[in-house]
Amino acid sequence: MRCKGRTTLIAFVILSACATPAQMHSEEQLNQVALGCGLALGELIQDESQKKLLLVVHNNPPTRQRVCVFQWARKNGLKAVFVNMDVPS
Repeated sequence: MRCKGRTTLIAFVILSACATPAQMHSEEQLNQVALGCGLALGELIQDESQKKLLLVVHNNPPTRQRVCVFQWARKNGLKAVFVNMDVPS
C-alpha cells in the first residue's frame, strides 16, 4: 500500500508540471530577450489569448537567433512560432 501512495504522488507531480499555465512576460522582458538573441525591439510578442506561444516577427532569422529564441522559450514553457512578414516599402 505504501508504494502505491508514492506512485500516485510521483504521477501527480509529473502531470502537474505538464499542466502549468503559461506566464505572461512583460514587454520589457521580451525586449531584453530579443536584444540578447540579436533581434530588434518588438520582434518578440506574447499574446494574452495564446500565452503559451512566443511569436517571433522577423524574416528569415539566422540559425543562431532561432536557437536562442527556442532555448529561452523552452526554458519558460513557451512554444516559439516564427512569423515571416513582408513590409511594403
